[in-house]
Order: sequence, then C-alpha cells, then structure tokens
Amino acid sequence: MADEFVKGLGVLTGAGLVWMVIAGWYLTPGFEDAQLTGAPPEDPSTFDQLALLLGDAMAVVAIGGALTFWVLLPAMREARERLASN
Repeated sequence: MADEFVKGLGVLTGAGLVWMVIAGWYLTPGFEDAQLTGAPPEDPSTFDQLALLLGDAMAVVAIGGALTFWVLLPAMREARERLASN
C-alpha cells in the first residue's frame, strides 16, 4: 500500500507542479489579481494554446492519477481478494 501512496503522490506532485507553472505564466494577470485562476489570454498564439492545453491536461492527470493510485487500485485489489475468498 505504501508504494501506491508514493506513486499517487508523485503523480499529483509532478503534474501539479507543471499545472502551477503554466497557470502562473498564463492565468495570472497580476500580483493583486486572481492568481492561477485568471482568464486565459484573449488572442493566444499556437504555442500559448498548446501550453494552456497541456496545463488543463496536467490538472486532469494530477487528480486522476492520485485517485487511481489512492482509491481505484486498492479498491480493485480488495474486490479481487474478496471474490477469490468466496
């Protein structure tokens, strides 16, 4: 169980760091404004659009990866053990 916790924490931390960097660059209009949750640029270039897409993907990977390793895999292992014991 400890290895799954560390894997989930690694996915959450790594993907969360990438999301925070991209959100800091593109979604923070100013220091006193909304930080990490501001509106995206009005006319983004192709690379800006790719970065925003990567940021959204990293947010999904962070949440989904952590939930997979912390909830889904242990639940599947528990269900498999209970089915095998019957």
